[in-house]
Amino acid sequence: MTADTSNTIQSQGLYVWQADNLLAATSTLDSHWQTNEQGQASITSNRIATDTRTIRAGDIFLALSGDNFDGHDYINTAASKGAIAAIVSRPISTSIPQLVVSDTRLALGQLGAYRRQQHSEVTIIAITGSSGKTTCKEMLGSIFGRLAPTLITRGNLNNDLGVPMMLLELSDHHRYAIIELGANHVGEIAYTTEIVRPDVACILNIGTAHLGEFGSREGICQTKSEIYHTLSDSQYAIVPDKDDFTNQLRRIAERYTSHVIGFGNTDVSASHLDVEPERSEFKLHIGTQIKDINLPLAGEHNVNNALAAAACAYALNIDIHDIVTGLENARPAKGRLDSQMLGLHRLIDDTYNANPHAVRAAAEVLAAQTGTQVMVLGDIGELGEAAVSEHQSLGRTIATTGIDVLLCVGEFAPYTVAGAQEIGDIDAISAHAFEEKAHLLQYLQTFLKAQESQPCTVLFKGSRFMKMETLINALVEE
Repeated sequence: MTADTSNTIQSQGLYVWQADNLLAATSTLDSHWQTNEQGQASITSNRIATDTRTIRAGDIFLALSGDNFDGHDYINTAASKGAIAAIVSRPISTSIPQLVVSDTRLALGQLGAYRRQQHSEVTIIAITGSSGKTTCKEMLGSIFGRLAPTLITRGNLNNDLGVPMMLLELSDHHRYAIIELGANHVGEIAYTTEIVRPDVACILNIGTAHLGEFGSREGICQTKSEIYHTLSDSQYAIVPDKDDFTNQLRRIAERYTSHVIGFGNTDVSASHLDVEPERSEFKLHIGTQIKDINLPLAGEHNVNNALAAAACAYALNIDIHDIVTGLENARPAKGRLDSQMLGLHRLIDDTYNANPHAVRAAAEVLAAQTGTQVMVLGDIGELGEAAVSEHQSLGRTIATTGIDVLLCVGEFAPYTVAGAQEIGDIDAISAHAFEEKAHLLQYLQTFLKAQESQPCTVLFKGSRFMKMETLINALVEE
């Protein structure tokens, strides 16, 4: 790129990467340049990419390596598509300059952290929890995006790779950033929190997601609470009031800051709750202020997500009218209680992901729907040795909600059905297990055709690896 192009990038508010700041950002990783005859002096770029499929001319390519791939194999592909430099953990023969570091995965994290430091004026809200992160993130985006340019975590870029990738998108125009932090292994929240350095850190809940990795809910609590560890006394911790670990989370938060805001019962709460099939009405209480709100999302769990979002905004002195306007204009992410009609029947897509806490919340939403209520449930992953007992417990909980039909598929489907069948009375749930989705689909198609005069509401849920949305697609295509 020429100097003129660099000036254009700066005028657009985009961050400019050059040889010196790339070296500075990765200095603890024994970084050094290995160059060709062009040298690295001419490197000027505003974008670092890790996937050659998305490379654009002028990008810098960072070569990640995993169990089944090695980005170093694609450096020349990146160069052919216009990459002007590469970040590598071992140099290869190529036509473009290479910044050699000891670990490209850690380099990505340090580049994200460096970028955050260069945008210290951006106010960052970080959220974590066992469930509800995506919905709460969208609510926060709706609140803050109306007030000023706001960067919001895209999709599921919430892990040790996705978080720094999002921070690399910060520009001079941004005033807020809503960053989602997920964890599927010990220490991941601590790592990403050090990169993000949030001004407001929020925990939504402590459930049983990734129980197999963390061993217990106590372990999950310790991991999630790492989000508070970088806070100073001028920053804010947001704590759920109605969680089994409320007291423990509050004690941990108070080690780092005196500004602890609770949602659910204390600082931010809801009253006069009216949960309808596709929306929720309630009075929002923030401090001494009260406002009516019509939330366009169903379920008491989404009211709780809204309270968490309101608490984060309250911490930053956002006016309650702006909070209500943002929440009332929030929309669900794809696969988060999306609804569509199939003839007389309503199909609810809640397939984005699942854990036991989220499945229970989805069953409550379904129980509030009209017509014959059918839950189609795929296996819940990452539960470790607790998988059998957790699926049995889910079956029992689902049966007690009063829904009519439970159709389960996967390795643990028989255990969920067995749990449901333990709850037997005159209106006992009709529960069935299937080994394959094709068999479940055939049963469901026949069932819905037989119910032509009786509208059904069918809710689909399951862990991401189960791809339960394919059942919805098959029904609609038919």
